[in-house]
Amino acid sequence: MRSRIVNIITVCLVTLAVLSPGVVVFGIIWGRNIELLQIKNSTYGVNQIGTDKATEEALHQSLLTTKPEDTKPNPAQEILTTVEQYKIARMLEWFFLFVPICVGLGILFYDRYLVYRAAVLQEQIEMLERLWQQSIEQ
Repeated sequence: MRSRIVNIITVCLVTLAVLSPGVVVFGIIWGRNIELLQIKNSTYGVNQIGTDKATEEALHQSLLTTKPEDTKPNPAQEILTTVEQYKIARMLEWFFLFVPICVGLGILFYDRYLVYRAAVLQEQIEMLERLWQQSIEQ
């Protein structure tokens, strides 16, 4: 039984060792992607600023005529902010880290449960055999 536990722990550790570099690389790439999106958003904002006087006047006029209700972003069309993307990436990293550990522990506990049930069944069988032997002797 000890060797089985050692084997399960070994499998969990090897799985963790195999998945950890992937999680780290995923985090690095996700961070670079967020930086790239920030750069794209800032260059888009810089490109939108016009040097044309007519464009500036039209923008100023549209800002004056907009109502406060119009400036509220639509939640359905709102994109995730950088902080939200970072939080989602962190949650995914922890998810990919804990799933193999939880699966290994689930297998270990289920195996222990099966051993316990087999022991209880064996005790019940032995008790019934003793009762049967006693009834034959009487």
